[in-house]
Amino acid sequence: MPWRLLATTLLILGLLIQPLEANAVQAPPSCQAGMEWIPGGTFRMGSDDHYPDELSADAVTVEGFCIDRHEVTNAEFDAFVKATGYVTVAERPIPKDQYPDLADDQRAPGALVFESPAPGSEVAYLSWWHWTPGANWRHPQGPESDLEGLANHPVVQVAFRDAEAYAAWAGKELPTEAQWEFAARGGLTDQIFSWGKTYSAKKANTWQGEFPIHNKEKDGYFGTAPVGSFPPNGYGLQDMTGNVWEWTQDWYRPGHQGMADHVNPAVTEQELSFDPREPGIAKHVIKGGSFLCAKNYCSRYRPAAREALEPDTSTSHIGFRLVTSPTEG
Repeated sequence: MPWRLLATTLLILGLLIQPLEANAVQAPPSCQAGMEWIPGGTFRMGSDDHYPDELSADAVTVEGFCIDRHEVTNAEFDAFVKATGYVTVAERPIPKDQYPDLADDQRAPGALVFESPAPGSEVAYLSWWHWTPGANWRHPQGPESDLEGLANHPVVQVAFRDAEAYAAWAGKELPTEAQWEFAARGGLTDQIFSWGKTYSAKKANTWQGEFPIHNKEKDGYFGTAPVGSFPPNGYGLQDMTGNVWEWTQDWYRPGHQGMADHVNPAVTEQELSFDPREPGIAKHVIKGGSFLCAKNYCSRYRPAAREALEPDTSTSHIGFRLVTSPTEG
């Protein structure tokens, strides 16, 4: 090939190839510090093999979003409170209009705290939960407890409304159940856990032993663990399994009826909420399980698993993380 023809050919090819290469290497959308980009996609939400309220496992699609790498910590929530003066639900007296049958001396601020029953004692269902006046996010185990050494632990004793208030201040929002579950799966397809098919005490903060009497602490923790104490999933997210349950936007109802083939599905209408265990009480979906989930009780430390909780309830094993839309890079 003559030199001039070769040069002309290479020049033309260069002009043709350069735009294609530029398009092929577009910068991914950027997320705020401490968040990870989840590219979105289609996945089977729910499970056909576990609890009835996870039925049925149908294909849904979520668009890309950013999500907090870990649960909101005590230090982060403290910064919010200092900046805004916000008072959490557990720090306020119980409202008379919502609970007219309570006596005035039963309206003191407080929250639910887990207490392991004494070995050998008779254990009634849910008897390990105790309403504790003075329990709140600053005193998660009751008025005698504090946050010393817990700055990097997930904040607990936060109601749904508290999480919403923090989200508004941070310029973010709570994830939908579909967003949360897609992110928790870490890019894996139809696996039981965030890391695969087999349970491991070394990959999440859960309960090992006979709940609620004896925790063998094979994972190294009896209660909450510092965020990031366990390996991240395939999307770089930490503690999507165990540690603390996490609030989602969705109102709870059994199963995933009507969501198949939907894009960004969510149950946004409160009137659709229904829990057959407590009819008439609207609840939100919580996800991920906690340090109290054990093989003999709950075992909801799976992406598909879900539970329900009233939006004004605070406990010592529920926290949250947030999502936001990305900015183009």
